[in-house]
Amino acid sequence: MATTVTTTADPASATLDSRFRAQVETLERRLRERDEQRRAMLHMMDDLNESNKRLANHRKAMLHILADYEQDRRRMAGQTERLDNSRRAVLHILQDSQKDKLRLEATRKAMIHIMGDLRETTAEIQRREQELREKQEQLVQAGKLATLGELTTGVAHELNNPLNNVGLFVGNAIDLIEHGVTDVKQIIRELSHATEQVRKATQIITHLRTFGRAAPVSREPLVLRQVIERALALMQEQFRLREIDVALDLGSKEPVVLGNAIQLEQVFINLLTNARDAMVNSPRKAIHILASVDCKTVELAFTDTGHGIPAGLERRIFDPFFTTKEVGKGTGLGLSITYGIIKDHGGMISVVSPPGAGATFVIQLPLASADTPASSVP
Repeated sequence: MATTVTTTADPASATLDSRFRAQVETLERRLRERDEQRRAMLHMMDDLNESNKRLANHRKAMLHILADYEQDRRRMAGQTERLDNSRRAVLHILQDSQKDKLRLEATRKAMIHIMGDLRETTAEIQRREQELREKQEQLVQAGKLATLGELTTGVAHELNNPLNNVGLFVGNAIDLIEHGVTDVKQIIRELSHATEQVRKATQIITHLRTFGRAAPVSREPLVLRQVIERALALMQEQFRLREIDVALDLGSKEPVVLGNAIQLEQVFINLLTNARDAMVNSPRKAIHILASVDCKTVELAFTDTGHGIPAGLERRIFDPFFTTKEVGKGTGLGLSITYGIIKDHGGMISVVSPPGAGATFVIQLPLASADTPASSVP
């Protein structure tokens, strides 16, 4: 700030002016100092504000650091606890592993004993199976002999006819010789007829001997028609005496099965015998044997016109010693033996008996492979 001073000639005034100017200059200096101090103070206030802001930021950062530290401390505490738990778990696992090792050793010893017992049990089972197989064979043979006993009357009649014919033809030859007939051809013809009748009787006896002997366990391809016809040959006289009609419908195909001829013949004779007995009091007596063949199996149906099977007994009729016949007229073994033989041949047997419509026994047997040649039944 500029100050204008008026100069006078008065010395006193000059002195006053000097003092006044000095005071003014002092005041101006002080003002300048105060202004500098004020500006310094403002700078200091600005610096102080900046410091306060930095301190506030530092405080916030410290709070965040403290919060992060607390979280880290908690995490560390949790990890420490988990580590302690893991350590304890590892100790338990090691203890359990030692126990498992001991148990495994005990189990191994027990398994050795079990294997020894299993070998002994297997040997015992095999021995019992062999005994059971022998008993079953004895049972089948007993049933077969019982069937032969029932067939005796008819077989005796079949043998009686050729034996009578033999006597007749031989008698004719003797008469021709005694009367001096010189026609040798006629005598030979009579003797040839007698020989033919002897052959028929021999066939019947051979058939009976074959059927009566114990069946071998071997299996061979069989033409099923031949086995059925042989069974019918043994039963035909009984059917004739009881006026039972038999219809055989096996179709144009010749099914071949892998089986035992004697055992299968016994199956068919058992079914034919049951059908015969079931039609004792029937007004119409007929048996129908039907066969159907698919790519893998042959199905045989034996149907009769008898009284049928009482309801509820369809599953029991295959049980051993179960029979619906009167006491003394059946052993209850026929269908049980039949069931066992069919099962041994890999087949199935069932019965259908609608009320008042007779009974139908259905047998399913697997066919022999196409490239297996069939054997003729002896």
